[in-house]
Amino acid sequence: MSKKRVTAKEIARELGISVMTVSRALNNRPNVDAETRSRVQEAARRLGYVPNRIAKSLVLQRTHIIGVVVPEITHSFFPEAIRGIEEVASHAGYHLILTHSSEDADREEEVLHLLESQRVDGILISKAQTVKENRTYRQLVERKVPLVFFDRCVPGIGADCVGVDDEVGAKRITEHLIVVHGYRRIAHLCGPQHVSIGKARLDGFKKALQENQWPFDEELIVEAGFHEAGGYRAMKTLLQLPPERQPRAVVAVNDPAAFGAMKAIQEAQLSIPEDIAIVGFSDDLRAELMRVPLTTVRQPAYEVGRKAAERLIEAIEGSSGQIMEIVLATEQIIRRSCGCNP
Repeated sequence: MSKKRVTAKEIARELGISVMTVSRALNNRPNVDAETRSRVQEAARRLGYVPNRIAKSLVLQRTHIIGVVVPEITHSFFPEAIRGIEEVASHAGYHLILTHSSEDADREEEVLHLLESQRVDGILISKAQTVKENRTYRQLVERKVPLVFFDRCVPGIGADCVGVDDEVGAKRITEHLIVVHGYRRIAHLCGPQHVSIGKARLDGFKKALQENQWPFDEELIVEAGFHEAGGYRAMKTLLQLPPERQPRAVVAVNDPAAFGAMKAIQEAQLSIPEDIAIVGFSDDLRAELMRVPLTTVRQPAYEVGRKAAERLIEAIEGSSGQIMEIVLATEQIIRRSCGCNP
């Protein structure tokens, strides 16, 4: 037989004080002296008191739960960002409900409705790559659900976003291939252009070519998505070009796409970087463990998660002020895949 749940009333009876005093002590409210608060907390531990969060949320109109929606959890950026989110949330007294959309628009809409129905205090989200329009986000903002985007931003709907300088990061890593190595035919495995990071990284790639008066060829821009399979398919497409039109170097939208491309290059019996150099973006945990370690752009994923959580909690608690887009700097990580020998 299960043991009956201990109530605040029983703690009050045990200590000979009022239920109101017990409630104030357990909820860190004022008008309770330190000695009484300590006695209540010790009795709650000894008796096995577990607070009724549902009842508490009805009183406070606050659940102290944050919903988090990520597009996937298999690559290292999002687990590291979640670590930053959890640290800030825990310190502020919030718990997380973690969900993932599997990069699917319908699933993302479903989990957003689920989180809202669970009365979470706010939502942190990184947009799925198949989401083509922003109706659901706008509805959440209109219903006053605190919402903060991270990594993949959605501008112009009245919600904060925390990300990195994707355009500058892509521009600089492309310039490394141009200035340091002098590669002429440089391809880009791009992300979907309706997703902020896909567009910004393609823009940065193009800007590097333009500013350095380097040749640009549309046939060397192939959409790869954000995963290994897409990078593999996109690289196979480039390798079907006549040898004289194949790229000498490749800039991948992210590391997973680069990993897929590296597999296709090696299957074609070509060497990295002797035949084709390649760089990525994100500094996935596997990047330095590849047979040819991958040159890439490091994103401060943990800090992105921390900043996003801080902005959401400020919005929940009414202290966030104006809508902000927070942009963090990236860092080049030079390894052998670009042709360098660090």
